[in-house]
Amino acid sequence: MSGLLFDHPNWVYLLREFDSLYRYGSSGGSKLIRSHRKRVRDRLSAIIDSNAPIVAREPQLKPVVEHLGRAFDVGANNDLHQLSKAFERVRDSVAWEYGYARISRVLAQRYAYAEILGFRGPVKADNLILGFVLFAPNTTYPQHSHDEIEESYISVAGTWSENDFATYAPGSLILNGPNHEHRITTGQLEPCLLAYAWVGSKERLADPNMKFSTAARRKPKPSL
Repeated sequence: MSGLLFDHPNWVYLLREFDSLYRYGSSGGSKLIRSHRKRVRDRLSAIIDSNAPIVAREPQLKPVVEHLGRAFDVGANNDLHQLSKAFERVRDSVAWEYGYARISRVLAQRYAYAEILGFRGPVKADNLILGFVLFAPNTTYPQHSHDEIEESYISVAGTWSENDFATYAPGSLILNGPNHEHRITTGQLEPCLLAYAWVGSKERLADPNMKFSTAARRKPKPSL
């Protein structure tokens, strides 16, 4: 798979589903979320209109991909079923990754992400990254932050919580500003599939320097 975007209709359809997600989804009255949605869709629209190049990547699997079929089954029964189905059609062309130089053996079994648009492609872009992250049931994704990168997650299948503050169901969006510390936990019975978008400078998106927070940076638990 290589060439230009319009040579590969399934990738066009997938990106258009992302565009619809950020164009017509609710901002919940938040000016910050509304502004973020606009930044994502404006950049994505320009990338689609430019007929961006596609460069094939060697498909890569991780253990958590064993849960992907169930995530698609769950995703078929909610309002984001078209996005779930569009991703399912290209699933054999994506590379699942960890993104960290070091990762625990437990997390390596329960988490991975697949970039679909960005520096690593397959759809090439230098001012926006889009992708999916998959978690097994009952997973804790450790506390971390992203330097100079604005990040949003939108639930496609399954339920999850960030920083133990709320439960998010399919269709929910959460925005993490640059350097915001966050930790994700997932439901006990079903896998969780999230779509994500990263907005930042070209330099930072090219080298996001992903790393988990050190113990010193974590907020201490309140004493009893």
